[in-house]
Amino acid sequence: MEIVGLVALVVYGFGVWKFWTGFRRTNFSQGRLPLALLWPVLVIANKSYRQNFNKILRGQ
Repeated sequence: MEIVGLVALVVYGFGVWKFWTGFRRTNFSQGRLPLALLWPVLVIANKSYRQNFNKILRGQ
C-alpha cells in the first residue's frame, strides 16, 4: 500500500512540475498555481485543459 501511495505522489509531482515549467505553452494567461495543483481533476473534467496539458507533455 505504501508503494502505491509513493507512486501516486511521484506521478502527481511530475504532473505539477510539467505544467509549471510548460505553462508558457498553454493558452492560459493566469492561474498558474491552481491550474498546476489541480491538474489530475482538470485533465479528466475539462477538454481544453486536457488539450493544453497534452501540448506541454509533447513539448509543442
